[in-house]
Parts: sequence; C-alpha cells; structure tokens
Amino acid sequence: MKFGIVFANTGPFVQPDGAVALAQAAEDAGFESLWTVEHVLVPQGYESEYPYDESGKMPGNDDAPIPDPLIWLSYLAAATSTIKLATGILIVPQRNPVVLAKECATLDVLSKGRVILGVGAGWLEEEFDAIGVPFADRGSLLDDHIACMRALWDGNPATFDGRFTSFGPAFSRPQPPSGSIPIVIGGHSKAAARRAGRIGDGFFPGRGSPEVLDELFAVMRATAIAHDRDPDQIEITTGGEAAFAPDPVAALRALEDKGVSRVVVPPLAYRTDAIGPALAAFGENVISKVS
Repeated sequence: MKFGIVFANTGPFVQPDGAVALAQAAEDAGFESLWTVEHVLVPQGYESEYPYDESGKMPGNDDAPIPDPLIWLSYLAAATSTIKLATGILIVPQRNPVVLAKECATLDVLSKGRVILGVGAGWLEEEFDAIGVPFADRGSLLDDHIACMRALWDGNPATFDGRFTSFGPAFSRPQPPSGSIPIVIGGHSKAAARRAGRIGDGFFPGRGSPEVLDELFAVMRATAIAHDRDPDQIEITTGGEAAFAPDPVAALRALEDKGVSRVVVPPLAYRTDAIGPALAAFGENVISKVS
C-alpha cells in the first residue's frame, strides 16, 4: 500500500517555508506522493454544487489561496528527491493541451520522472465561463487533451488530429524520461469510472461509501475489458479514511483486497512546526505496518 497527502497546496503550505516543511516531512515519513488541488479562480457567490461535500460548497473561504499546482510542485521538486509530485486533480479542459504537455514534461525531466498527472473534467461552471471554455464540452475536451498530450510525449515527430486540437508533424521537447506521464482519472461518477477504464493509467474516486466504490471499481474494470485493456494495470487511489479506523491495518488490507494500491490523507497538522511530528507518527503507526 502506498500513501499520499492530498490538499497539499493549501493552508499554511501555500507559503514557501510551509510547503518545504510538508514535502520534506512527508518524504521522511515514508509517504509516496503529494497531491495538489486546483482552481484558477473561484467566482464569488458561485452556485455550482461542489461534489465532495454535502453542503455543496468547498471548505474554507472563497478567497483562500490555491497556488498553481504545477508551479507549486516545481518548487518542491528542488526541495525533495524521491516523493512523487501529483495533481489531484488538474482541471485539464481549462488548459491548452499543447502548452500543458510541455509544462508537465519539463517538470518530469527536472524531477527525474516523479510526475503523476491526476486529471478531471471540473465542476465549477462559473470558473469555466470566466476562462472562456464551454462547460458543456468539458468531457470531450478532457478526452481530446489527454490524447493530444500523449501524442506529444511519444511523438518523433508528433501528429494529432482531434476535435479541438490538431497539429503536426511537430516536436515537443523535452520528453518525459519514461516516454510518458501516468494519467490518473479523478472523479466519483460512473462517467469518470468509464473514462478511467477506457484511457486512464489510474482511477481516483474522490469520495464514496464502500458500496459506491465497489460499483465504480466494477464499472471501471468492465469498461477496461470492453476496450481490450487489463483492468489490473489501472492503479486505484482512494481517500484514506481506512487509515484512521480502529484497526487501520485490517481496514487498509481490506482495501488492498478490492484492488486499491494507494490511499491519500489530508495534511495531519496545519502548523509548520507540527507537521513533521504528525507525519512521522503516521509513518511509524500506519505506513510502516502496511507498506
């Protein structure tokens, strides 16, 4: 079992000292990855429903800082050596895929192959409106952009002719050291599960009861088989509630039996001076017993 920290680029970890303290403490404690969140902007008084909380609103204030994930991760790539640098998730339909492919490949080269690109379609319609991207096309844009980026990472030269993006033959350099970057499909809907089965290297449902997760995993696996893919090669990430169960080892082993290979937890302390001891204790009490 692997462990990550989600919401890594929030709270005190927005600031440089806090970010480095979190990243280095996580690496020392045995965490495998850091997972960032993203919003380019949050329209004041938004009416779109936040899908990860019953209130329908994001936690915290609308004006809470959310640093750009790729720039934040680039800063921490230089302060760490082994921990993976993940987006959880990047709202890819809002971005130009040709530029994004270059940005991700550059970070992957400079971090020596540590990037995991978690992607999602997005939920905040008012944000799409402000950026000028059609909200109704976000699913199709996501599929198009994933295919475009993979073509650029693999192309010698690359050619792509999609619904929204076309180019080629052309070169985009540098390329990821392994030839590509793992793409994890985020979302707890059946549409996200099907997309993970069709084109994902991983699947990350952000929430769901055990029964809902079982259903989503089944949809992902059935879709993969229908597209001649091996579902066991699609890495599953879930939230880390099991790590705080009365018997966390048993709860995490039960998730492994369902095919889950990574769980992510929020930062376990929200003061720079407290984050090191909190993560070290988690490493000793949980990570060391199931990794």
